[in-house]
Amino acid sequence: MIVTERIYPSPSPHIRLIEITYWSEGVRVKGMLAEPVRKGDYEGVLYLRGGIQSIGMVRPARIAEIASQGFVVFAPYYRGNRGGEGKDQFGGVDVYDAIHGVDVLKRRYNSSKIHLFAFSRGGIMALWTAILRDDITSVVTWGGVSSLELTYEERVDMRRMMKRVIGGTPSRVPDIYNKRSALKQLEHIHAPVLVIHGEKDLNVRVTHAHLLEKLLKKHHKRIETWYYPELNHFFPGKLNHQVLVKALQWMKRQ
Repeated sequence: MIVTERIYPSPSPHIRLIEITYWSEGVRVKGMLAEPVRKGDYEGVLYLRGGIQSIGMVRPARIAEIASQGFVVFAPYYRGNRGGEGKDQFGGVDVYDAIHGVDVLKRRYNSSKIHLFAFSRGGIMALWTAILRDDITSVVTWGGVSSLELTYEERVDMRRMMKRVIGGTPSRVPDIYNKRSALKQLEHIHAPVLVIHGEKDLNVRVTHAHLLEKLLKKHHKRIETWYYPELNHFFPGKLNHQVLVKALQWMKRQ
């Protein structure tokens, strides 16, 4: 599973960062692990980044911030990024980079509780991970993508990229979009879900959160929602940290 490990410069003397190369469906993928220097009984967090390729890349400061709250964190870069093999497919086979990322966490740190913390595009990765694994303790999706069809409709600026990466438009290749739709498989999620979303978000509109909430409730799943009427995709610094800490506390209660 794990191919190589190397120490990475950390923004905090209290957090150790390690860049890990691991196998995912036959390709070597990279990611970053953040763990408190001080030994303890920590829970695991799989942090699922947003964006694609260099946009939205894993930030050491962010995963160190999460780890500082008493977690061991692993953040896959996704395939095709920073020297990893394969191509980033925006919610295709690269979903398995997240799924196998759970195994990296378990191999590196033997925790009985593994949480998913997703931002933006990471939302679709988190949903599939929770669907295809039965060992997830909780899911947080913050400004998360729930539907690639909605993303195509709402983000005109992303259509060219999505057609190239996915293989066409929702109307021309509906089978591909249907196959990638986690919303059709939500009955298989057993972990509680927390949805965080700014209602003025123009990157991932709040319709993604509303649709996910509606369908999870339809399947009688445990879901909590935190909507912020005046905020957009990126919360301001101090509030961002406050919401992060609050979400991590929610995780620990699950």
